[in-house]
Amino acid sequence: MPTYGGVIAEEVRYPGHNGDLIDSYVARPLTSDPVPGVVVIHHMPGWDEWTTEVCRKLAHSGYAAVAPSLFCRFGPGSPDDLAAGARNAGGVSDAQVIGDVQAAIGYLKAMPNHNGKIGAIGFCSGGRHTYLVACSLPSIDAAVDCWGGGVVVKGPEDLTPNRPVQVLDMTKDLHCPLLGIFGNDDANPSPDHVNRTEAELKKLGKNYEFHRYDGAGHGFFAHYRPGYRADQATDGWQKVLAFYDKHLKAGVAAPVAALAGAR
Repeated sequence: MPTYGGVIAEEVRYPGHNGDLIDSYVARPLTSDPVPGVVVIHHMPGWDEWTTEVCRKLAHSGYAAVAPSLFCRFGPGSPDDLAAGARNAGGVSDAQVIGDVQAAIGYLKAMPNHNGKIGAIGFCSGGRHTYLVACSLPSIDAAVDCWGGGVVVKGPEDLTPNRPVQVLDMTKDLHCPLLGIFGNDDANPSPDHVNRTEAELKKLGKNYEFHRYDGAGHGFFAHYRPGYRADQATDGWQKVLAFYDKHLKAGVAAPVAALAGAR
């Protein structure tokens, strides 16, 4: 599929869960051709610079990407400050995540050149949130869980008022294709938790594909962290984009020009 040299990126605000104004980062290819939308769900370190890079990467590949700041209600402050506030509060509630993602989907669908397809991708806690919304929001057409910890819980003691249900138990409601990206050296999710998740997906006959990487642990896409693994990350991103191209761009007319400035 073609890539786009021109990308528009900005911060916006719109009503999220309970009508709260939330901050979001938006990146989209500079084109009037129809493009799919992707909601980017940030990791536990927060709505940070790397999250914006993910949005721009997706935009370069032909997707309009929106990353809502799930922690913005703990602000103002730096991503680290807001993430600390979220941790102290036991994380954001699942209900808020679903509401904020639904609002981001509405923002994407209101774009004049939206092609009608919506994806979701999340990392770390955002991977769990992606699994959650893929089982909760029928408007999502393809979901990518990148090393989402907490899909499987150790026991009832891990359930909280903010996270009252083991997400694995929601698998019966999964309605869209799911891609999972995992490192075999990760502790959360551990290989055993990934095995349990895959067994549930297989038992229920869900449309999924999992890719597991030796020599990689948690967060191995993040180039600024010690756990970055270039070869595994490169292959993982290729899997993500191929998955989205298959499920979000199939049947949609190819752009006339890859770069709007060439017109």
